Amino acid sequence: MIRKIKREEIEECVKVIRSSFSTVAEQFNITEKNCPTHTSFIKPEKLYFQFDKGCPMFAMIKNEKIVGYFSLIPKRDGSAELDNLAVLPKYRHNGYGKEMLEYAFKTAKAMGFNKIQIGIIEENTLLKNWYTKNGFVHTGTQKFEHLPFTVGFMECRL
Repeated sequence: MIRKIKREEIEECVKVIRSSFSTVAEQFNITEKNCPTHTSFIKPEKLYFQFDKGCPMFAMIKNEKIVGYFSLIPKRDGSAELDNLAVLPKYRHNGYGKEMLEYAFKTAKAMGFNKIQIGIIEENTLLKNWYTKNGFVHTGTQKFEHLPFTVGFMECRL
């Protein structure tokens, strides 16, 4: 089941995000020292801020436990950013990510968004291929001085 989260679930969602993104951080040698803003080090305050701004936030629930998370951040151009799509490592490879992605598409379209955009680690070819397989197209890259990787941008028209 996927549903909107409650404010009191934010701390649990932060744990899910951190745990999920920690595998990526490990794979690409991302540390709190070389990339303190990486999602694997996300602070609850960021999610509280987004929640209080009205950003739609969702959880995948299995056996009354939050095992996945994502949010939609409205952009000025009529699109939404898919933010922090995460599945706890021990729950991966069960189709939960795809299920959340399809839910995000349906929800974003119902909210009037024309496309969903994402930013990923460009060098993460496994993830890039997964998003491509699920309808996203690569739109470019950018190297930011404060990040130890290149950011790849992708989008999916709704």
